[in-house]
Formats: sequence, C-alpha cells, structure tokens
Amino acid sequence: MSAAPRTSAVVIGASGGIGGAFEAALIEEGAFEVVHGFARSHSGAGHLDLLDEASIAAAAGRVAEGPPPSLVIVATGLLHCGDHGPEKALRDLDPAWLAQLYAVNAIGPALVAKHFLPLLPKTIPGAGAVRPVFAALSARVGSISDNRLGGWHGYRASKAALNMLVRNLAIEERRRNDRAIVVALHPGTVDTALSRPFQGNVQPGKLFDAERAALQLLDVIEELKLADSGKLLDYEGKEIPF
Repeated sequence: MSAAPRTSAVVIGASGGIGGAFEAALIEEGAFEVVHGFARSHSGAGHLDLLDEASIAAAAGRVAEGPPPSLVIVATGLLHCGDHGPEKALRDLDPAWLAQLYAVNAIGPALVAKHFLPLLPKTIPGAGAVRPVFAALSARVGSISDNRLGGWHGYRASKAALNMLVRNLAIEERRRNDRAIVVALHPGTVDTALSRPFQGNVQPGKLFDAERAALQLLDVIEELKLADSGKLLDYEGKEIPF
C-alpha cells in the first residue's frame, strides 16, 4: 500500500466564519500533512492581508517550504463595512467604497493566485486521481445572466470581476499545469457577519451555518473534474452561468 501523499492545504481568510470552518474541517479530516490558515487579523506566520501584496508573497514563501499545497481556498469577501453597505440605487455609488470592494473581492484573490498557483504541484506522488485545486468564494449575485433584481452594484460587479479572473486563471494555469483545477464557488447564504444584516428574506432551510457550508463546498471540491476548471459552481456542485 502506497503512503498517503505529502501535501498541504491553504485557507486564506481563516479568521472568518466560513474560512475558520474550512480550516477546522480540513484539520479534522486529516488528509493533509499541514493545514495553513492565513488571515489579516493573524499575527506572525499566519498573517496575510489581501490589500498588501508583500504579505501575500511572504505567506506563499512559507507554504513553499513544503509540503506542496494541493488545495488553496480563498474564503474572503466584503459586502458591508461600517456605514457602507450594498447600494440600492445609483445615487448611493461612492468611488472609494467601490474601489475597496474591488480590492477585497477581486484584486486580492487575483494576487493570491499570482503567488500561490505556481506552488500547485504538477504531480502528487501516491495521490492517484487527486488533482490540485485553487478555489475562491464568489457569489450567485456576481452572475450577470442571473441578475434580475439589480442593486448591490459594487458587490455584484466585484464578484463578476472575480468570476472573470477565475476563468482567465483557469485558462492560463492549464498551460502550466494541466492537472490543476481553478474554480469559483458559491456557498449559498451562510450565517456569518457578512450576511447577517440581510437574512430576513432567506427561504427556510436555505440559511446554512458555517460548518455546514464548508463541508458542502469541500464535498464539491472533492468531486471536481478537469472540465469544471474556470466555472462558478454552487454548494450542490451545479454550474451557475456567468
């Protein structure tokens, strides 16, 4: 019997509700030799600020020391902060807030990909059909074709930008590593600080606790095929059209 593959998993945003649940589930699962949890609020080796590329590069450098990562999850997102929330109309647009949404929801994950995708191994000895995965949390509201309500301009647009980046990254990564899968994932509405002010209209049974949401998405990740690379998938593994 071959030994279990020596790989690591990486969770960016490990101090958040879903990110923390991802980290806990991966540690409990025991399939990875090391589980790295990074967050802006962490100090020392666990610090990573999406708005500071140097901190992203430093975190990638620590992961590069080995074992190689076969799973990288970007579990971050910004919907509201302080007095700023989702815009209900054009009159609510604020350029600084739009820039912040893009910085956290699109640019930050893209910079994580810049530094972490090259770390995904092309071969994983003893891993069989296991393929390295880079996954970023997106949202159904970032789908242009699914948008029927409007509003939430900055959040929708920044998540749509993330979806496009994921598609681009998947195409480029396939040229470097034809085993790697790059996807965007929609977790549904999760009972975290991000969604709490907006849970009033959630249908019964559709508000997930963070642990359930993380486990659902890990199940989706486990079933990923190469053909899924570049797609936006929901918590049931169903494709959401861009």
